[in-house]
Amino acid sequence: MLHCDLFDGKWVKDESYPLYSPGSCPHIDEPFNCYLNGRPDNAYERLNGTHMLELLRGKRLVYVGDSLNRNMWESLVCILRNSVENKTRVFEASGREEFRTEGSYAFIFDDYNCSVEFFRSPFLVREWEMPDKNGSKKDTLRLDLVERESERYKDAEFLIFNTGHWWSHEKTQKGEGYYQEGSHVYSQLEVNEAFRRALTTWGRWLEANVEPMKTQIFFRGYSNSHFGGGRWDSGGTCDKEIEPIKNETDLPEQPPMIKVVENVIKGMKVPVFYLNITTLTDYRKDAHPAAYRTQEERLSQPRYQDCAHWCLPGVPDTWNELVYSQILIRYYQKQHQG
Repeated sequence: MLHCDLFDGKWVKDESYPLYSPGSCPHIDEPFNCYLNGRPDNAYERLNGTHMLELLRGKRLVYVGDSLNRNMWESLVCILRNSVENKTRVFEASGREEFRTEGSYAFIFDDYNCSVEFFRSPFLVREWEMPDKNGSKKDTLRLDLVERESERYKDAEFLIFNTGHWWSHEKTQKGEGYYQEGSHVYSQLEVNEAFRRALTTWGRWLEANVEPMKTQIFFRGYSNSHFGGGRWDSGGTCDKEIEPIKNETDLPEQPPMIKVVENVIKGMKVPVFYLNITTLTDYRKDAHPAAYRTQEERLSQPRYQDCAHWCLPGVPDTWNELVYSQILIRYYQKQHQG
């Protein structure tokens, strides 16, 4: 495993059961619970949850990022919960309603004295309000400050970051009067340059605040959406996709932000493991919630399909298997050095 590129390969069918039975985990957000929403297949994937819990004993594993990292966080909660015999010993540290407003959420695995947590931070830098000339407030994004919540997770033993899907012209007001450094608000700034500055701020914060001998840091790469026939808000769909992409030549072009991520990580003084899941995930155009919606959503005839997030069980389970492999490698390296 030390000399194997786990991110380069092809998807193959695994006829064994998934890591947790579809529909069995109560902690999956309804939009990701494709089986209960009517999806008929179980083409999912495996990880030794009991062993991973032993590796997490007495520790915190924290996801920080956007709703794609929430997708990944829910996946691991369900994988680990499935391996616990007494499921009443797995409980929420805070309620779902509080999570929705406060932007953080945690599950405690009491028998192992460990927690698996999620902090919402779609940009990894701080969303801000700047007073304007009229006395009201204008939304900006501070490219020079990380979120205040970072103080709450900087001492965790495992940190898994992501950002990417919110770095679009639509989400950032087309870069017009939105990006801020200090008291200066840029009248116009190109999104990839703003992204680079934000990631540089994130990297400097890690260098100043996280102890690499204690904390293992990951950055999960970008996972492309698979909207066909339009964008998410203009009729794009993926509900007819029932098989993975077969040929690498049919994969979508990788976005330029990937190079930005790679360059920032290479220049950092603390080790960050780059979970380069972009290509392996690109193959799975068949694995999105798509039109498999909750009954309430179906009754309201939703205008949009979800071709960005992932069904659970599903692709995020594989992302977590890759995290598990790296935790294992570091554990055995420490054992060997000791």
